Amino acid sequence: MPRPIDNQHVIEIKALPSPRAIKTALPITDQAAALVVETREAIRRILHGQDRDRLVVIVGPCSIHDPEAAYEYATKLKPVADALRDRFLIVMRTYFEKPRTTVGWKGLINDPHLDGTCDIATGMELARTILLKINQMGLPCGTELLDTISPQYIADLISWTAIGARTTESQTHREMASGVSMPVGFKNGTEGSLQVAVNAMISARAPHHFVGINADGQTAIIRTMGNPDRHIVLRGGGGRTNYEAEHVAKAEAAVAGEGIARPIMIDCSHDNSHKDHTRQGHVAHDGLRQFREGRQTIMGLMIESNLNPGRQAWKEGAALLRGVSITDACLGWDETAALLTELAEAITPRPA
Repeated sequence: MPRPIDNQHVIEIKALPSPRAIKTALPITDQAAALVVETREAIRRILHGQDRDRLVVIVGPCSIHDPEAAYEYATKLKPVADALRDRFLIVMRTYFEKPRTTVGWKGLINDPHLDGTCDIATGMELARTILLKINQMGLPCGTELLDTISPQYIADLISWTAIGARTTESQTHREMASGVSMPVGFKNGTEGSLQVAVNAMISARAPHHFVGINADGQTAIIRTMGNPDRHIVLRGGGGRTNYEAEHVAKAEAAVAGEGIARPIMIDCSHDNSHKDHTRQGHVAHDGLRQFREGRQTIMGLMIESNLNPGRQAWKEGAALLRGVSITDACLGWDETAALLTELAEAITPRPA
């Protein structure tokens, strides 16, 4: 028998339930759908300068690994979001897919049991379940879309999405971004390159044809019309920050031709905080100061926050502390609530 010439390094190919099957089992509710539509439109108004008084704040865990802790966090965040809604449009970070520089835990969708079994079918259902419950609480959700198949399963429950620093330069992700139904932020490259994010914005506004899947899980040709709702996320890179006024001005000039009034979000974590979670408040205050002093191109902030501060190491099957990140270190809830209140108090709403 001749030696096989394909799949030589593949152990198993296992069918995943179709998007239609999982959505049928976990259907979006009218309440959740209304919140997603309302929030996407509110973000668009901020992005395009129709709402110049508020900032979008994407805040929450670096990644979700414990659903119950995520629900507790959402319960704490909801009243703060309501109290500050005239100053901030708060969206909870619900990140289920994590890019790795080499190897490591790839997120709740990939490995929901945190034991290396990579039960992706369960992970996809669990991610959708979490999104449904948090949206039902009245709190909109934002995420990073890393796998180009997963949007078919969860995108109807997402109000804002990011394309990460490792994938902003990827043609596949730019094509995907051209077709998603929500506003999308492109992060600058891991080494700090702004141009890759600018190029991604330009690419995603254009129509594309690419290979994907349909609602029944069949391989399909996807044709998009281009996404008008794009912006840059400045996250620093290469050990250097880029949240300061000169970098914001540079980003503003780089995308001036895109016709977007407020195209810049500042990520307060990652290299902008020198990977020190306690410095996120400093970055957020500086970004807010620039906004108050007239830098209206700033549309929002991103903050990594969890129930408890810091991070913990993850090992397959090991016991974990509740509400502590297993990816990037995060602010704790008490520090987060205080920071959001401080930031809100620094903004004086204009008369209606």
